[in-house]
Amino acid sequence: MHVRVNAAISADGKLSSRRREQIAISGDDDFDRVDRLRAESDAVMVGVGTILADDPSLTIDSADRRENRREKGLAENPARVVADSHIRTPPNATVLDDSAETYLLVSEAAPSDFVAQMEEQDATVIATGENRADLAGAFDELQSHGIERLFVEGGGEIIFSLFEEGLVDRLSVFVGSVVIGGRDAPTLSDGDGFVEDFPQLDLERVERVDSGVVLEYDVPA
Repeated sequence: MHVRVNAAISADGKLSSRRREQIAISGDDDFDRVDRLRAESDAVMVGVGTILADDPSLTIDSADRRENRREKGLAENPARVVADSHIRTPPNATVLDDSAETYLLVSEAAPSDFVAQMEEQDATVIATGENRADLAGAFDELQSHGIERLFVEGGGEIIFSLFEEGLVDRLSVFVGSVVIGGRDAPTLSDGDGFVEDFPQLDLERVERVDSGVVLEYDVPA
């Protein structure tokens, strides 16, 4: 599976403010870039924190891109994947609607009533790991469902976890011309943080977009 991580951050590396409210860091051109990357993917993934903060649909905005996928024999929207080790996905979350197939990655400790409730919403629940979803094992299961190109849109906790487990192949970062600040504001990669063996990146491309830049990195194996 090829895993591409994408995020928009402020000039000081923040995903949003300390209130964790959605902030428009980029503009229309970058939104279109992200929509194109979604359309090129088999599935779009976020952590449950993003679901709780933004309630995104994770679907394709462009009607032309949806039509192009249909002409190729694909579903008009890529599947949606939510990493939810602590079973916090609300039953009324937009990602559980019928716009696209949805997978929930949970731990084996997930209560059976939660699993049943999500399955009643037509979500596919993948349980791996004792107390926390084992992402590598879950990705193997996703591959068995035909997902080869996974596009990850955040947030910081899941991005850190993916780097920690060596599962990232490419990183795209829009850096906007705004400073957000705040020691408690989420960053591109939160979690426990690295103290050694820091993941190394190869900068492949820099492109000016809107009022910022997009940095494209390959992640060496």
